[in-house]
Order: sequence, then structure tokens, then C-alpha cells
Amino acid sequence: MTDYMVTGLVKRRAALAGDMKRAQEALSQMARDLETLDAAIKLVAPDLEIEAIAPKFTKPPEDWSRRGEMSRQVLSILRTSTKPLTAREIASRMIVDRGLAATPKLVNLMTRRVSTCLRDRREQGLVRNPDARAGVWMEWEVVR
Repeated sequence: MTDYMVTGLVKRRAALAGDMKRAQEALSQMARDLETLDAAIKLVAPDLEIEAIAPKFTKPPEDWSRRGEMSRQVLSILRTSTKPLTAREIASRMIVDRGLAATPKLVNLMTRRVSTCLRDRREQGLVRNPDARAGVWMEWEVVR
């Protein structure tokens, strides 16, 4: 093996071990917080069965996509377009298609997500950037 490969693997292992340690510490803190809440509930409502309180799972926001949905929608928009589009134009169309309120914050968030999706699809050879003009936003089109 080469030295740079070993060095990279060692760095990745150290980072992953650090992430695991932080996650374990966060989990320990959550357990302590839960115990504190349980004690407070027992003080206020001693008859309440704490074990009967079901955990609440949060639902992701509506602007999230299920696996593969973002790519399908981005590629569909590009296929039906007659000209190359910017990531912001694609994001705006997605927001309209989903019936979401087009706030500046949501448009920026979706633009970042669409840009990431487009870069991944470019690496797969599905989309490309046509000849870029200086000073213009990066445009995208489907490889035909």
C-alpha cells in the first residue's frame, strides 16, 4: 500500500471515531435530560405512568424529497425544457409543481439541493453544462 492511502484511511478512521464519540456523548446527555424530565413529571403528577408516554417521531418538512424523487423531477424539468436552465429556474419550477409557498428562504434551499443533484448527475453523465458565457449563471441540459 502507498503511504498517502494509509494516511487517508487513518484520517477517515479518526474522524469517524470522533463522530461516534460525539454522538455517544449527545445520547448520554439526552438520557440525563430525559431522567430529569421524568423526575419533574413525577413531582407534578405522581399518578402518571411515564412508561405510557409514547416517543414522538418528527415528520420531515414537506419540501424534502423521498429517495430519487429530486433527481426524477429535475431530469423531467430539463427534458421538457426547450432551452438550458439554471438551478434556480429548476428549483422555482419544482416549488410551483409541489404547490409550496415560494419564500426566498425556500427558493435558496431548493436551489442548493437542485445544484447538488445536478452535480451528481453530471458525474454520472446524465446532464451537462452547455458552452458557458462569461458572467452568466451556470446552465444545465440533459445529455441526449
